[in-house]
Amino acid sequence: MESIEAIYEYAWLVPVLPLVGAAIVGTGLISYSQTTSTLRRPAAVFIVSLTGAAMVLSFLLFFSQVQGHETYTRMIEWASAGDFRITMGYTIDHLASLMLVIVTTVAFLVMVYTDGYMAHDPGYVRFYSYLSLFSSSMLGLVISPNLLQVYVFWELVGMCSYLLIGFWYGRKPAADACQKAFVTNRVGDFGLLLGMLALFWATGSFEFEVMGDRLTELVTTGGLTTGLAAIFAILVFLGPVAKSAQFPLHVWLPDAMEGPTPISALIHAATMVAAGVFLVARMFPVFEQLPTVMTVVAWTGAFTAFMGASIAITQNDIKKGLAYSTMSQLGYMVMAMGVGAYGAGLFHLMTHAYFKAMLFLGSGSVIHGMEEVVGHNPALAQDMRLMGGLRKYMPITATTFLIGTLAICGIPPFAGFWSKDEILGSTFEVSPVLWAVGWLTAGITAFYMFRMYFSTFEGEFRGTNKEIQIQLKREQLMAMGASLGPGAMNSKELTLDAEAHDDHGHHSEVPHESPIAMTFPLMALAVPSVLIGLLGTPFANYFEAFIHPPGEAVEALAEAGGAFDWSEFLIMGGSSVGIGLIGITLAVMMYRTRQLDPSAIADRIKPLYQLSKNKWYIDEIYDVVFVQGSRKLAKQVLEIDVRIVDGLVNLAGFVTLVSGEGLKYLENGRAQFYALIVFGAVLGLVLLSGIT
Repeated sequence: MESIEAIYEYAWLVPVLPLVGAAIVGTGLISYSQTTSTLRRPAAVFIVSLTGAAMVLSFLLFFSQVQGHETYTRMIEWASAGDFRITMGYTIDHLASLMLVIVTTVAFLVMVYTDGYMAHDPGYVRFYSYLSLFSSSMLGLVISPNLLQVYVFWELVGMCSYLLIGFWYGRKPAADACQKAFVTNRVGDFGLLLGMLALFWATGSFEFEVMGDRLTELVTTGGLTTGLAAIFAILVFLGPVAKSAQFPLHVWLPDAMEGPTPISALIHAATMVAAGVFLVARMFPVFEQLPTVMTVVAWTGAFTAFMGASIAITQNDIKKGLAYSTMSQLGYMVMAMGVGAYGAGLFHLMTHAYFKAMLFLGSGSVIHGMEEVVGHNPALAQDMRLMGGLRKYMPITATTFLIGTLAICGIPPFAGFWSKDEILGSTFEVSPVLWAVGWLTAGITAFYMFRMYFSTFEGEFRGTNKEIQIQLKREQLMAMGASLGPGAMNSKELTLDAEAHDDHGHHSEVPHESPIAMTFPLMALAVPSVLIGLLGTPFANYFEAFIHPPGEAVEALAEAGGAFDWSEFLIMGGSSVGIGLIGITLAVMMYRTRQLDPSAIADRIKPLYQLSKNKWYIDEIYDVVFVQGSRKLAKQVLEIDVRIVDGLVNLAGFVTLVSGEGLKYLENGRAQFYALIVFGAVLGLVLLSGIT
């Protein structure tokens, strides 16, 4: 018993261990840059070992919580002034222990994978230090006992994402992407800060359950109107909207693909985007008492799920397709929270973390192989139009990618089926309309994921097709020319340039399987992608028994099993599998057997195709309204500043100058001249008085 208590007393080491690794390696990079950069393997082993230790400690805490250990909270007073006190510390409850396991396992496997993926990158050591700091920030957020401390780590997670998305800062797209992510998240975080301060003003606390209880009491007694309480809660929800890439603050997520693939996997699976859903779960005691807020949360999630899926259909970049897929799946989680399906949303967060990490790492394995063929051109290495037939060259990557695809499509018995079905079942009880949106999205998901699988791993290999390469390079250069402005390059220059660069950087005719450092994490993640969903089956829902809303009792598994309705499960589960199979069938006919021509269908529904291809034109709208709009506003302000503000200042200076120039002739230092002026003034007064 004492050993168990000791584990809880040292639980703070879970975020601190990766932080120590980041601090030591980071200090080395700052102080002795060249020497530290050469210590590649020692730095990697050091950081991976510390993350592994944090993972072991996380599992011990998790198993202790499963066995029924009560919630452990340890607090210290951080600041005080009169009656005002701010406390910091950590809390280990069911939700925190589960999130610790998810974050540490995915982070550990991503770090192992990084050794293979970044093997030849000069920033190898720097990347490891960033990864370690990122993991530490997320782990600190998970064990935070109050909203204020969550906010501190929330901002650290945002800072680390900025560093990692822009890791290759020498490339303009990466530099632009990290700025876009940072600015977009600042919008959401400003809302979160306002909401957090407003809730503290109303309730006098940053503790989640205390805020919920006091807010409910205030609304009940009339001390606070329902509308005002809802506004406070929605402001807080703006933070998760940005972090978890929900509409309308989703635009940063696809651009985040400019970072190295390991960080894409970590951002999209277990850290940054998971932070938003986690905060909604922590704020559940506040949200669940406000029906308006729950409705807003549910519809935001549903619309985002559909929008992300509809855009993913037409993406040719394998990583951007997965990015929109992540946006869609996060929509499911947020929708689940909005309809009160707390357990279902977090269950999908867990299953999605494993299969999406595997899918992203699988895409990185594909890109790693394709770079050998197309040269070190990221845009070409990630374009599915140059892939095809990779299964025979990369069997481990193909098999694990297929497992992840089946999981996200909701095919039983893979993990995604159980969590997605639970969300759809819970949603149907609250709103059949929301269920219909989620159900339709499930079919679209199955279609675009198998489109991705077939385009990448089946059919003939297109990587050495010169015509496709030249066409894609021409598109790439045209896009660059468009970004530089009209007249930057003419079509002849583009064609010549594309052909001139066509033979550069080719090292191999066919791709090859990735090294064991990259394939081992794929195989390790395949296991939970297949099996972990069995923890949340509706007839024996161990997950729901372990994770449930604060303050709500959950009936024992034996009682729940006796009351299970098989007919309802078969109808709901059958309908979600059915729509998924329809999506898969369409993908087979269009991209495997070629019975349907995708381009002919695209021509028939040109407006819808263009809407999807151009990402609903959201980026263009934001560019016109916010980017160009702010520039025009700045120009107007500059005009006012130059003409009015500066004009008044310059006028005052001019008047002073003129008056000074005039007066200097009167101030010549001669007494006779001054006497003459006085005599003249007196004479003038006498004459004036005589006239009057």
